[in-house]
Amino acid sequence: MTKKKIVPQESAVEVSEEDAPPKTAPSKGLSIVDFVMRIVAAIATLGSTIAVGTTNQTLPMFTQFIRFKARYQDLPTFTFFVVTNGIATVYLVLSLVLSILHIFMTGAKVTRTVLIILDMIILALLTAGASSAAAIVHLAHTGNVEANWSAICQQYNSFCERVSGSLVGSFLGILVLMLLIILSAIALSRK
Repeated sequence: MTKKKIVPQESAVEVSEEDAPPKTAPSKGLSIVDFVMRIVAAIATLGSTIAVGTTNQTLPMFTQFIRFKARYQDLPTFTFFVVTNGIATVYLVLSLVLSILHIFMTGAKVTRTVLIILDMIILALLTAGASSAAAIVHLAHTGNVEANWSAICQQYNSFCERVSGSLVGSFLGILVLMLLIILSAIALSRK
């Protein structure tokens, strides 16, 4: 009887794809929260756009022929505010398509990266519009003695209230966009 020599083989452990630990993909829960937050931000910015875009107030003075009117078009800052909120609203509505895609394809890394970049651009634009409008609203409420500008909100109370209220919606949109960027970064880091 011949003996076979047993030669130890290298212990190469091969791990198949099935045995490998699963890659952690962003959960559907994060994607659903992303979708809902985009809807909230779109509603907030749309409300701000409509509130300022439709506000005007006319003050009758001494005669019916002399009237002072306040409209958002009279101040370039408010025009910029309406445009930036309108752009943000359109972007947020269009981004819902990718947000729905992320609910079903939780591993979509490229589109999440694109959304983060676009969210940051819209965040910067919306912040510029809202902060410039907030400065003008503050000036309209308090005036500036050094520059000899009087506060106009005593006369145009309705106009000032609507513009001030629309700032709340715009800053809510800014806050939600910041949270969306953080949420997308968390979703990408889980990969």
